[in-house]
Amino acid sequence: MAISCGIVGLPNVGKSTLFNALSAAGAAVANYPFCTIEPNVGVVPVPDERLDALVALYKPKSVVAATVNFVDIAGLVRGASKGEGLGNQFLANIRETDAIAHVVRCFEDDNVIHVEGRVDPVADVGTIDTELCLKDLETVDKRIDRAKKALKGPAPKEEKQVLELCERLKVGLDAGKPARAQGLSPEDQALLRDLGLLTLKKVFYVANVAEKQLASPATDPFVSALRAHADAEGAPVVVICAAAEAEIASLDAADRPAFLESLGLKEPGLHAVARTAYAILDLITFLTAGPDECRAWTVKRGARAPQAAGVIHTDFERGFIKAEVIWWEDLIKYGSEAACRANAKLQLEGKDYVVRDGDVIHFKFNV
Repeated sequence: MAISCGIVGLPNVGKSTLFNALSAAGAAVANYPFCTIEPNVGVVPVPDERLDALVALYKPKSVVAATVNFVDIAGLVRGASKGEGLGNQFLANIRETDAIAHVVRCFEDDNVIHVEGRVDPVADVGTIDTELCLKDLETVDKRIDRAKKALKGPAPKEEKQVLELCERLKVGLDAGKPARAQGLSPEDQALLRDLGLLTLKKVFYVANVAEKQLASPATDPFVSALRAHADAEGAPVVVICAAAEAEIASLDAADRPAFLESLGLKEPGLHAVARTAYAILDLITFLTAGPDECRAWTVKRGARAPQAAGVIHTDFERGFIKAEVIWWEDLIKYGSEAACRANAKLQLEGKDYVVRDGDVIHFKFNV
């Protein structure tokens, strides 16, 4: 299940530096707007202690982690919704992603130009939200016109619902309120799915700070302001120093722990970025394990056993018979599938079984 997360923000906030650290893809970094013109895509593994434990147990020939595709998108500026800067390209690229990692500058540095001439995290968020709202407003206006025309004839019954919903949505967008903050029900969102609204995407914020700010992010005024804004809309905030993360990523694995300790970190901040992107889309991981391969698989929370089987192969879902399920901690504790079976820790589950985050599953099927 491939998922993608767009890294967005104003120019020179640290997007490409973060992307480089995440994916080691070598995206260009320079101190001027629009350094990133074509979107760069990096496939980033989601850190998972459960997979690590299974690998230590089985010592498999192959290991496959769950992944997130991070897309480094050109910086947006005021007026992007009207095509300013690289606005049209930015908006087209972001429309293709599942979620948004909004990088916000929370550090002062006279050597790094700020496109607005000042450091104000909440104002920066407002600039991008405004541009995305304006673009969504165009989309909603076109859908309203189409619905009104359709209602003059034998229109599908949901057209009236769509019209009323879009007119309500338009009021909020016109006031600069993103669609995700307008209390839309799952049914409402289903009606709007074809519109591909930018402000309906899940968002989390990445507060990019200077290395010296890592010691006390909880009391940092820039981070606190951003966190207050994010809390108001129920969005997570991850605090990182992108420059330090890039340095960590460039080090040999043996040298990383000492450098992390010098920064007062238990793990790279990038781990939290990858996990947060995964979590805001309400995704969970089930695992398959054995001497040939240990692998993490991605499904939506609430998926039933046949749906999970289908992630591995469509034949598994089509011919699903049953699932042999072991909780990952039990497998580590007892050391083998046979031992788990002997201790009643292996359960046989049918089509209605709801997969848990951390299940180790072996599927039985017949086609």
